[in-house]
Amino acid sequence: MNLDEATEENLNYIFEKLQENLQVVNAVVLDPASYDLYYYDDIKEIYDYVTGQSNISVNEMEALVSELGRIKVASDK
Repeated sequence: MNLDEATEENLNYIFEKLQENLQVVNAVVLDPASYDLYYYDDIKEIYDYVTGQSNISVNEMEALVSELGRIKVASDK
């Protein structure tokens, strides 16, 4: 799978992995259908950071989920 391509399939995969790694209880927060492919590079950057870390602090998790929330809101505009 080439995650460098902005596709719906890749976006779904990225959010599936983010849900696992960030241990998000409310999956609605990371519903790929709520995000525009326009923001794919930003989302992929977060994914790359998360998957590149062996440990992510609670504060980092909160900040990353908050950033994804900001992108989600931007997608709604």
